[in-house]
Amino acid sequence: MSELLNKLRWRYAAKKLDPTQAVPQDKVDRILEAARLAPTSSGLQPFEIYVIKNKALREKIKPLAFGQQQVEDCSHLLVFAAWDNYTPERINMMFDLTNTERNFVSEGGENYRQMLLANYPKRDAEVNFEHAAKQAYIGLTAAMISAAFEGVDCTPMEGFDPKGLDELLGLRAKGLRSVVILPLGYREADKDWLVNLKKVRRPNDQFITEID
Repeated sequence: MSELLNKLRWRYAAKKLDPTQAVPQDKVDRILEAARLAPTSSGLQPFEIYVIKNKALREKIKPLAFGQQQVEDCSHLLVFAAWDNYTPERINMMFDLTNTERNFVSEGGENYRQMLLANYPKRDAEVNFEHAAKQAYIGLTAAMISAAFEGVDCTPMEGFDPKGLDELLGLRAKGLRSVVILPLGYREADKDWLVNLKKVRRPNDQFITEID
């Protein structure tokens, strides 16, 4: 655990990435696998990740991210896109997949499926999207922790035009909406004003409350 904590102390939201250094594919694969393995509500996994390696496309995305240079300089840009709604088809897809992978059908699982089918699809679509978006952030966190463990820099970004990005990537036609983006790369330390500043977090006694 100390190794992981040291990696988390090392990481920060890099402000300048070295455009000449690409993250090796095996590291990217492990970062993506961490996001895929992240827990989600009811195991529905209601988001997808787009991996943008194409530099020309990243250059088009940069103005949608208000000119943040990391979008262009990174070697891989991850776009976390949440389901725009919970539908019977999507809910059934995940339960059917679970039954197939586990090679059995449980009564409790099927009862839970019916409970979700009776409640989620009838909720307002925006409520369902916001719920799905929260699950995407769990995947984002897993990816960021994995990136730190791999010695890869990343910068989570909410500062972008989601409607513009959705249009550029054709996400709405796929029932998806962009939530957050994550450039992956390596810090260019001599050009990053943040790299040598102390990491500041609230002390434990102001952050953690123990109740015996």
